[in-house]
Amino acid sequence: MREPTAMKWFKSSYSGNDGPECVEVALTPATIHIRDSKYGDGARLFVPATTWTEFLHFAAHRRV
Repeated sequence: MREPTAMKWFKSSYSGNDGPECVEVALTPATIHIRDSKYGDGARLFVPATTWTEFLHFAAHRRV
């Protein structure tokens, strides 16, 4: 899959500035793209925006 040229990646607010465990997301109108910042050209996951919203809602209410 080709990446749109205007895609802008954002680092997760839960990723530390000094640690190697960083998740980045890029938003498009219909999908959310997710990648490991250490492997910017590597594998990526993308999900419909509605699925991402449901995941965030679940994660916000999850107690570990």
